[in-house]
Amino acid sequence: MGGGAKPLIEVGGRTLLARSIDALRAARCAPIIAAGPVLDEAAPVHWVREEPPFGGPIAAIAAALSADTGRDADTGRDAEWTILLAGDLPRAHRVIPRLVAEAAASDASDPSDASDAASGYGRVGPMTDAHVFSVDGHAQWLAGIYRTARLRDGVAALGDPAGASCRALLGGLVISWIADEDGVTADIDTPDDLARLRVELEEEP
Repeated sequence: MGGGAKPLIEVGGRTLLARSIDALRAARCAPIIAAGPVLDEAAPVHWVREEPPFGGPIAAIAAALSADTGRDADTGRDAEWTILLAGDLPRAHRVIPRLVAEAAASDASDPSDASDAASGYGRVGPMTDAHVFSVDGHAQWLAGIYRTARLRDGVAALGDPAGASCRALLGGLVISWIADEDGVTADIDTPDDLARLRVELEEEP
């Protein structure tokens, strides 16, 4: 794509970044934390920078989790769930509602008592840590929703996150896989991808 910042590609009059933010806000996700160089100072997000810059997705996740705005100002507690979303997913408006629905279903079936929730007591199997899209058996780690406490534990156990793989951080979680049969997690890698996407989104109601 010529080396530009893919989140700033415009589709349907909005950048991919704006489309993702709109989808997150529509799902009432807050706070929204963006890791990387500031691409839009007016965007309603909290920007953080991974260390070192361009140190990879795990360094970006670690920076986002360390942001002060990630915890409730009154209680100091995390939200139960955190969505990890790549910045170049043009169909975020279809990905995010599915993730939120899967997490809500987990909350309905998992133990409600906090002490039980920590151990999974009372369930036939272990408590689900994450819901993640997969394509032909390949994990789409940055199209998933994760229990925030498990992310924090993983980052702490990993040590230096720079250059680490998503599998190293997330592969050991208890994951409920969402088969992407419609290509909703496909990103834009070529000008042809972009051209097809623009046609698709113009036709989508």
